[in-house]
Amino acid sequence: MDISGSLEKPDIKILGNTLMSQIHLHEQYGGVYPNLAKREHEKNLPPLLQQTLKEAGYILTDDQQLTNNNIDVIAVTNGPGLEPALWVGINFALELGKKWDKPVIPVNHMEGHIFSVLYESKDALVLPALALLVSGGHTELVLVKDFGNYKIIGQTRDDAVGEAFDKVARMLGLSYPGGPKVSKFAELSRQRKKIDDIKFPRPMIHSKNLDFSFSGLKTAVLYKIKEANRTDPHYTRDFGEVSDIFKEDIARAFEDAAIEVLIEKTRRALLESKEKIKTLIVAGGVSANTHLSREISKIVDELPDIRLHIPIKSLATDNALMIGIAAFIKTSKTHRINKNQEEIKAQGNLSIS
Repeated sequence: MDISGSLEKPDIKILGNTLMSQIHLHEQYGGVYPNLAKREHEKNLPPLLQQTLKEAGYILTDDQQLTNNNIDVIAVTNGPGLEPALWVGINFALELGKKWDKPVIPVNHMEGHIFSVLYESKDALVLPALALLVSGGHTELVLVKDFGNYKIIGQTRDDAVGEAFDKVARMLGLSYPGGPKVSKFAELSRQRKKIDDIKFPRPMIHSKNLDFSFSGLKTAVLYKIKEANRTDPHYTRDFGEVSDIFKEDIARAFEDAAIEVLIEKTRRALLESKEKIKTLIVAGGVSANTHLSREISKIVDELPDIRLHIPIKSLATDNALMIGIAAFIKTSKTHRINKNQEEIKAQGNLSIS
């Protein structure tokens, strides 16, 4: 990755970008299995590096040295996330740093999501901003006062919204990753009828704070499925199997509830903030959700002075490009790159604040 220009609207050129998905391996577990993820990271990182360097036009010698050594820094995620997998990436990056005599820059995973919106953005990123970070592991409202200056003003107290999507998907018999499948079923229900007969609670929607909770919503879905299996033949086939129509309506009712809470808390955060918020960022895997994008756009219509930034779909989920962009922000803010850096450790619960 070659990046230059201003922090607000950098010139980003992708030289090489490769990806190896583990979804098919974790599907049988209904989610990411930490030790399997660690093993696959260890196995796949070396060939991925070779492939990426080749795509970028670099030549790697047998002893892993570069013949064209114009790389400035190596960026690596140090948290939050699964620590076994984080350690694999950190140790791999540090070893490359020694071989190539390059500094290694630790990057916060959530900071990467925030700045994923800078890639292929038509508009400059004007701060201060409010970031709604929604993924399988996190649901946070973050006040971005300046580049490198963040404050969490709301977060989930239990399940992340992406995690709740995946759990509901398992209840409906949908394979991992279930979030996109739940959204697809929900859209089918909306196309079939204007109003959904099923209604679920909106946890914490009227609370005085900006925190979230999705555990109770997930439980409400479970009880509704069990109730329908017992009492409503319209929604079930023989042997108690949930019908596709019922799955679609359940998915819609769940998605409506979850997204409404996200929207209401985000709206309140924008209206109640003492900062003069100029930009709304929505990032993380759930930012690719069609219904969320539709409802978020309504907030921007209500508040025309707020600019909306959402990453392109390929950068919504975890990716290396956003970590590289965040490293550019970090090194630009400090105006120096220190090779004698502090020790880099994996921090599974690392906060962005």
